[in-house]
Amino acid sequence: MAPRDLLLLLLAAVLLPASSTADPDAVQDYCVPDTGGRAVPVDPARLPSYPCRSPANLTAADFTSAGVRAAGNFSSDTGFAGVSVTPATFPALHTLGMSFARADLSAAGGVNPPHYHPRATETALVLAGRVYAGFVDSGGRVFAKVLEKGEVMVFPRAMVHFQMNVGDEPATVYGSFNSENPGIVRIPATVFGSGIKDGVLERAFGLSPEELRRLQKRFGPPKTKTAEMDD
Repeated sequence: MAPRDLLLLLLAAVLLPASSTADPDAVQDYCVPDTGGRAVPVDPARLPSYPCRSPANLTAADFTSAGVRAAGNFSSDTGFAGVSVTPATFPALHTLGMSFARADLSAAGGVNPPHYHPRATETALVLAGRVYAGFVDSGGRVFAKVLEKGEVMVFPRAMVHFQMNVGDEPATVYGSFNSENPGIVRIPATVFGSGIKDGVLERAFGLSPEELRRLQKRFGPPKTKTAEMDD
C-alpha cells in the first residue's frame, strides 16, 4: 500500500468513529409531537415515537408556555418550591435540546438542597432576592458566592450544587438546561430514601441506628423492596 493511501486509511479510522457517535443534528426546524390528543404531561420515553405535527397546523401558542409564571408548592421542611418545564409538559421543546425550571426560596433560609443533573449543565439566573449558590467539583473544591438580582451562575453537568436564600425577602431563580431531559438526583433523598442497607449508611456516615432512622424518616418514603439481588 502506498504511503499516501495508508495515511488516508489511518485518518478514516480516526475520524469516522467520532462522526458516527456524535449526537445527530436536527433535520428540521422543530418537532412538536402529535400525541393524538393525549393530555400533558406526556411520558418522556414515548415522545420519540410520536410523529411531528404539520407546521401548517401550528400557531404561536404551541411555542408558548406559562409553566413558570407562578411558584410551585413550598416544602415545609426546606422552604423550597420548584417547577420544571420539559417536553413532557411543553411539547415544543422536543428535539431542541433544552428545558428550564423555576425555583422559589422562602425568606431567611429557604434552601434548594444539594443535587445534580446527570445529563445537563445549568445556568441559574436570580430574578429576585439574594441567593447563596455554588457547586462542588470532582476534586472536592467548593465554588460558591452570594448572587444578587440579575446575576447568573453556571453549574457544570453532573456537579453537585445548591442554593439558599440569604436575604430578608423570598427569592426566585430561573434555571435553564442544555438537555430536554436533564434529570435530577437529590442527594438527601437518594442517600437516605432509596433503600440502601442501614449498615452501609451507618458505616459510611458514622451514624448510630437512631440517627439513621431519624434521617430516613425525614428524607425517605416507607421502605420498599429494592432492585438489588438478595445475599
